[in-house]
This record gives sequence, C-alpha cells and structure tokens, in this order.
Amino acid sequence: MKDVALHFLSVVAGTLRDVVPVIAILLVFQVLVLRRAVPNPRRTLLGMIYVLLGLALFLDGLDEALFPLGRLMAEQLTAPEFIYEAGAAVPAAVAWQDYAWVYAFGAAIGFATTVAEPSLIAVALKAQQVSGGTITTWGLRMAVAIGVAAGIGLGTFRIVTGTPLHWYIMAGYVVVVVQTFFAPREIIPLAYDSGGVTTSTVTVPLVAALGLGLAGTIPGRSPLIDGFGLIAFASLFPIMSVMGYAQLGELRARRRRRERSGS
Repeated sequence: MKDVALHFLSVVAGTLRDVVPVIAILLVFQVLVLRRAVPNPRRTLLGMIYVLLGLALFLDGLDEALFPLGRLMAEQLTAPEFIYEAGAAVPAAVAWQDYAWVYAFGAAIGFATTVAEPSLIAVALKAQQVSGGTITTWGLRMAVAIGVAAGIGLGTFRIVTGTPLHWYIMAGYVVVVVQTFFAPREIIPLAYDSGGVTTSTVTVPLVAALGLGLAGTIPGRSPLIDGFGLIAFASLFPIMSVMGYAQLGELRARRRRRERSGS
C-alpha cells in the first residue's frame, strides 16, 4: 500500500510539472495581455486541482492497468498453445492466417475504445448542432469507430506479417485524396478532424500497448520498428470511413429524389 501511495505521489508531482507551464501561459495572457482579473478565482483554482488529480489518476491507471492489460492480451492471443492444437508442431515461420483472433481482437478493441472516446463524443455533439441534425451524433461515432476497427485490424496484420508501414500509409492517403475530390464539401473538414480525435485518452493507451505486446511476442518482430504505427492506422482510416459515410448518405438522397421525381 505504501508503494502504491508513493507511486501515485510521484505521478502527481510529474503531472504538476507538466501542467504548470499551461497554467502560467493562461495567467500571463489573462493578467498582462488582457489585463483583467481571473474570473471566479476559487472556482478556477478548484477546477485546476480537479484537472491535476484527474490526469494523475488517469496516468497512474495507464501504468497499473491498461498497458499491462494490452500486453497480457497480446501475449495470450499469440501464445503457441492458443494458436496451435495441443501436441502440434510449432512452425518456424509465422503464418499470417494463424493469427485471425489477433486481427479480430484488434478490430474489436479499436471499435469499442472509439465509441467510448470522450473527444469523439464532444465533436459528434457539436457536429450535430452545427449541421442541424443532418449529421447525427450516433452516426458519426459509428462511422469513426468502424474506420478505427478496420485500421487497427489491418495494423495488427502488418505487425504479424512484418510488412513496411509506409506502404499502408501511402496507399491509405492516396485513397483519402481521391475520396476528398468526390465527398461532399461540408463533410471533408469533419472527416479530417475525426481522424485526430481518435488518438486520445481511451484509444491510444490500449492500442499502443497492444502493438508493443504483439511485436514483443511474435517471433522476428521488433517492438521499436513493428510495435509502433497502430496509432497512424487509427488516425487514417476514420477519415476514409467518415467520407464514405457521407458519400453513402448522398447516394441515398439522390435515389430518393429520383424516386420522387419518377413517381
């Protein structure tokens, strides 16, 4: 218990060191540039304390739970006794088709963490307000989550096969550029922002831990070279899925107009 408390206090101290520059910048601009007193100083101070404790608890939770959990799941899913039948000989080379459960788990964890991502919920709520309900909160969240699921599933496949990361990224951005020319103009900025909000508090820790765990347990893979890169997939594929979501909606609207005009 003492070790846990000491570890948490060290995390609080580190978080305070990181937060102080942000607070200092805000205070300098408020007092010296705007030349106004800080409104509701007690409430502001209390809010800063909440932020400090919240960040510290979150970072401590990452170290104690999410990162170990991601590594443990990767180790269990890639264990020879799980992949191969009892008594079967373990092949010297890695066969990508033997790791189907790894791809399924990667896609599932990408989908689930994205749906629960607070930053995505905030963006989806604002998008629904600004669009007057044309873009629904749930529809945008589902589109982004499907994109992340596809990206993480493909990213785990890349780790298993050991193929170069830049091939996937270049091909993905070619698709994004082509989609940009054909997608509705009003959805393009939102689609690009949707790729950024996925790399936030819930998604990144588990996805990063999964990538490092896979690269550390699959034979012939380097955690430094192959373990990172899943976050890039989580940022890229939602851009495609959101623009695809808008394009499908536009096609449905055209069909309805044609049906109405034809009748």
